[in-house]
Amino acid sequence: MTDKKKIEKAVKLLIEGMGEDPNREGLKDTPRRVAGMYEEVLAGMDGDAKEHLSRQFNVEGSDIVLEKDITFYSLCEHHLMPFFGKVHIAYIPEGKVVGLSKLARTVEVYARRLQLQEQLTRQIADAIEENLSPKGVMVVIEAEHTCMTMRGVKKPGSQTVTTVTRGEFKKNAELQTIVLDSIRRC
Repeated sequence: MTDKKKIEKAVKLLIEGMGEDPNREGLKDTPRRVAGMYEEVLAGMDGDAKEHLSRQFNVEGSDIVLEKDITFYSLCEHHLMPFFGKVHIAYIPEGKVVGLSKLARTVEVYARRLQLQEQLTRQIADAIEENLSPKGVMVVIEAEHTCMTMRGVKKPGSQTVTTVTRGEFKKNAELQTIVLDSIRRC
């Protein structure tokens, strides 16, 4: 849980450190607004994916379930700058599935934290594997990092892609290809 008062104090010091007057009209309420913003964008800190993945439904068969283009926003833990993009989740059920919105909620639990894209990809795959025990899971994330587009190398539009495969997806390159082809289709 965020401590809004500490964040407000830190933002006021940051504004002063930049050479600005934190009491200037346009900046007077900025510490409060920034604290509220962090409370919102870091709301996953106390979240548990199990809460969303525990409501399951029995299903026959073991065809691939793919939920693609789940939009997410997160904060890079190295620069506290946003990164954002799409998450694609595929799994092969072992007798149970979850509602599709639960996959998006799982993404939110982990994206709304200080994060690394590589870690986010693993955490989503781990949560699905632990809670659904599927035959296989594959998570692909495509994201743009503002710490790379606004500062440093300054390359807007650059995409970072991370992939985690488990179970049947790890063993079977053909299954990976099926998922990747499905992600690329309009």
